[in-house]
Amino acid sequence: MAKEAYSYLSLDPWAIREVGFHKDRNKVSESLFCIANEYMGIRGVFEEGTSLPTLRGSYFNGVYEYARDITPHAYKGIVERTHFMINSVDWIKTHIIIDGKALDLAASNISEFVRELSFKNGLLTRSFVWHLNGEKCVKIIFERFVSMVDVHRGFQRITLIPNFEGEAIIYLSLDSNVVHWGRDCYWNPVFSKEDCLLVKTPTTHQKLCSAMKVISEGETTSFQDELITGRKIKLKLRANHSERITRLVTNVVDKNNEYTVDELEKITLEELSKQVAEGYDFALAKTSAYWHEVYLNADIEIDGDKENQQGIRFCIFQLQQTYHGVSPMNNIGAKGLTGEAYSGHAFWDTETYCLPYFLFHDIESAKHLLMYRYHTLPEARVRAKQLDCEGACYPIATLNGQEACNLWQHASLQFQPSTAVAYGIWHYIHLTDDREFLKQYGLEMLIDISRFLLSRGDWDASHNYFGFYGVMGPDEFQMMVNHNTYTNYMAKRTFEYLLESIDLFKGDEFVVSLLKRMNVDQEFLDNLKIACERMKILYDTETKCFEQHEGFFSLPHVDIDKIPVTDFPLYSHWSYDRIYRNDMIKQPDVLMFMFLYNQSFSYEEKKANYEYYEPRCIHESSLSPSIHSIFASELGKEEEALDFFGFATRMDLDDYNRNTHEGLHMTSIAAAWMNIVYGFGGLRSDGELLKLAPSLPKSWKRYKFRIIYKGALLTCEVSKNKVVITSNKEVTIRVYDEVCKIDKEYIVKRG
Repeated sequence: MAKEAYSYLSLDPWAIREVGFHKDRNKVSESLFCIANEYMGIRGVFEEGTSLPTLRGSYFNGVYEYARDITPHAYKGIVERTHFMINSVDWIKTHIIIDGKALDLAASNISEFVRELSFKNGLLTRSFVWHLNGEKCVKIIFERFVSMVDVHRGFQRITLIPNFEGEAIIYLSLDSNVVHWGRDCYWNPVFSKEDCLLVKTPTTHQKLCSAMKVISEGETTSFQDELITGRKIKLKLRANHSERITRLVTNVVDKNNEYTVDELEKITLEELSKQVAEGYDFALAKTSAYWHEVYLNADIEIDGDKENQQGIRFCIFQLQQTYHGVSPMNNIGAKGLTGEAYSGHAFWDTETYCLPYFLFHDIESAKHLLMYRYHTLPEARVRAKQLDCEGACYPIATLNGQEACNLWQHASLQFQPSTAVAYGIWHYIHLTDDREFLKQYGLEMLIDISRFLLSRGDWDASHNYFGFYGVMGPDEFQMMVNHNTYTNYMAKRTFEYLLESIDLFKGDEFVVSLLKRMNVDQEFLDNLKIACERMKILYDTETKCFEQHEGFFSLPHVDIDKIPVTDFPLYSHWSYDRIYRNDMIKQPDVLMFMFLYNQSFSYEEKKANYEYYEPRCIHESSLSPSIHSIFASELGKEEEALDFFGFATRMDLDDYNRNTHEGLHMTSIAAAWMNIVYGFGGLRSDGELLKLAPSLPKSWKRYKFRIIYKGALLTCEVSKNKVVITSNKEVTIRVYDEVCKIDKEYIVKRG
């Protein structure tokens, strides 16, 4: 891959650390040092502000606004008004004046700068020495975290250690006068009282109430504006004596207009009262205990590779921060709660890349992710009608279930979200056998997804083959193609699964009633069956290669290794139409469906398709490296597998795509976990039995990962001489090619 790492952080297996202030990486650091708990997230910005380029962002899951203007289109089906996650209350805002000087790290004279985010407790710490006039200096330590248990709660602590006597003036604010992408503020004032602020969005009418308690020995006075409330603190500084200020903040969002203003204020203040009673240190201990439990079930250990050890723990930490099942109305945005790129939207990656992590660590969270799709099924039905189709079409990009992408070539041509939801339902049921979920929720989604696909697909002129015309698959460098094999294949598997599921519940009163209500008659079922049987799957029996779409094999070839690194990202350096005129692909397309249904393909087919498509893939998508690494590992291409793996785990840490400043790649982070467990661990979860076939890269001494399967905690430790699989309860799996009943410990000799 013609991409280079930009490394500036210290290596540590349990933290990321910046030693010395890297001014030119400020916005990148703001993304990397983000803290979140699914309910809310805040970028790793300087509390006191900076005159450096910055994206000061505070976000709440599901808080969004519509674009101010409607953009009418002459063509039906194109989104006229998008929606997006908005920047919200800045609850860490601080202003520090000492000895008549305002703190600004861009201009102030500082030394001994260290910033650290611990994976063990989620505590973000920053410290430095600020040199003032003459010999005067003060050491300043900033700390902050959000509770992973009581998700409304945020915490901030500031410690000053001067070498002189003097005075510090510190302003602490709750500020909703914030801008989205540096342009517009999307909050209207409701009230601003002492230490409590309530604001409302103009069109979605979502309310946010923030309240704080400041603990300090200094003299404090309050101040307010219509979008701001705060405290001014005067501190007497004593030489070599620590002065500490602690701020406890409660943020409560009313996303669905459930409460009156008075009720929301009361809820917020009651929550703050509990937060104050528990205190800063107790809350940090609770969050530390939470993270301890996470790593007991989900930690991955790598012995012999410091870069990737740090990388994979960073990925697990950030994924868990972004989502852990707080609400079935939440999803995982492409950037999580770390930035405004992709507008906070969730894509098809949730069910294909993120869901597996939760399926093997927290089954309730996995169910919640699928319930989000059930709750937004009505919006998917509206979208299908907009596209002149029946059933339900899940949006390519969304927060509230409505299509938010106003690029027609994506929103109207890509159906990966719909087939991904169907796949996610299948994958969840396959691993849990939760038939009640399938009956109560899954079937309804599957029926309308299948109805949409059947109405969007069509028969060729001779009526011999069914397939999809004028579509775009996962590879977004090929637009308006016919018979994209990913789309055709995933539709075929969706149809088959619906038919199997209906047959499973034959005679069940609830299902009979559901089928009647949804007008599922025999003609519809017969049409699905015929479409399955006659689905056009482009496959060359001689080469064993699937053609990505009709005509792909005859496209002009581009040697991707000759593209200069300065051309990346291509969307910014190539004319838009140029990327569509060749066989270069953005991300795995054929390999993607072969990964999802891995056990349905032979080793020879996997090898042939990997060797054909890998040299054509430019990896312009962060989703790409992990899938290639997983295939390379299965095919015995160890060096390639390890190279791709490092790219996946350190995508953001080393800023490979030069866009970490916009926010983290959350689904790539989830893919990095898959890279270990599905790649080197050889996990396959689409067969009759769960399969493990571990391999060990030569440069590693050993590695260990943990998964939960059928209620059993399985630990797989791989070293040069053996594979040891332990379980806390009896469970049957396949290890390499042998069916094994794991009870306590199972050992396979290697080498």
